Amino acid sequence: MKNNPALEFAKKNMMVIALVIVVIFFSISTGGKILYAQNINNLISQNGYVFILATGMLLCILTGGNIDLSVGSVVCFVGAVGAVMMERNIPFIAAVLVMLVVGMLIGMFQGFWIAWISVPPFIATLAGMYAFRGFSNVVLQGFTISVENKAFLDIFGGGATCYIPDFLHGGDFNITCMLAGIILVGLYICITVGGWLKSRKKGLTDKVQTSEILRLAAVSALFLWIFYKLANYKGIPTVLIWIGLILVLYGYITKYTAIGRYFYAVGGNEKATRLSGVNTKLVYFIAYANMGLLAGLAGILTIARQANAQPTFGQGYEMDAIAACFIGGASAYGGVGKVTGMIIGAVLMGVINQGMSIMGISTNYQRAVKGVVLLVAVLVDILSKKEKA
Repeated sequence: MKNNPALEFAKKNMMVIALVIVVIFFSISTGGKILYAQNINNLISQNGYVFILATGMLLCILTGGNIDLSVGSVVCFVGAVGAVMMERNIPFIAAVLVMLVVGMLIGMFQGFWIAWISVPPFIATLAGMYAFRGFSNVVLQGFTISVENKAFLDIFGGGATCYIPDFLHGGDFNITCMLAGIILVGLYICITVGGWLKSRKKGLTDKVQTSEILRLAAVSALFLWIFYKLANYKGIPTVLIWIGLILVLYGYITKYTAIGRYFYAVGGNEKATRLSGVNTKLVYFIAYANMGLLAGLAGILTIARQANAQPTFGQGYEMDAIAACFIGGASAYGGVGKVTGMIIGAVLMGVINQGMSIMGISTNYQRAVKGVVLLVAVLVDILSKKEKA
């Protein structure tokens, strides 16, 4: 059984298979509504913050299963600061820069206590969760502040005009969107095949596995289908541009850079990594500083989508980000996890939320289902480790 190719493929792609099953289930249950172009667009827009925050959370988890409980409150605080600045007619570019810097400074502050004072991440970020939720209310004075800067809303994903225009004027079908999808898929195929050829040249592999070819074909087809759906609605939402940039950047960092390897090494064996000459305290610090920076970006996207800032924004965001990472294959013990897996986890959570909403199921049951899915994902991780041992 251990040499069964089908079984090995299923183990490696368990969450992908689960995602396909969930999509098929909700497609049948909703009469195909979940696959409507508008609903796919909404899935991307509504879960933009999950992709951004989960990317930062993944780096924290890689360092040893550590998490950041403060990101929801930081999103709220950063959004409040930006909304107040724009309400006072400060240029939105300055407001955006301040939001990013404030988010990063908060991450650096918490990273300092975690890395150099050895405060447990759970405690340090729990304190931050309470503190910055309180500061958010102080800044907003308990009120909702509207964000009316049109350029800001369009660039960061708020309003009906926050889409890349069709430069080729395809009428109801956005040709620019479809062409962008074809180009991206072409680049993905070229990069993947180039990696195969490089591995073969170095003697790391004799031939490409059939499962890898099938995965390439499946991912390419999925991307083309998504862009086809978006082209039939309004095109590429601007929030997708920001999500794509973050995912590509951090996918590269975690896979091809030294600091990316350090995150995995610290989570795998911190003592051995430290003895090999790596400054493990700095690795922790960078992980949480980066988390703060991405929380700043998530705050920008949140107030842009809602066109206002409220004291309640960001509640539960940290749990969505953590769940997306663990469901996507990140280990609760650290040292294991990929950006691609996190994407699958975030999409799975988004599909469950949207599918149950379309079916009219209450939010209470939605939370219960997400809790069960998270528990199952962590159990799979624990059982797989026991099997290897």
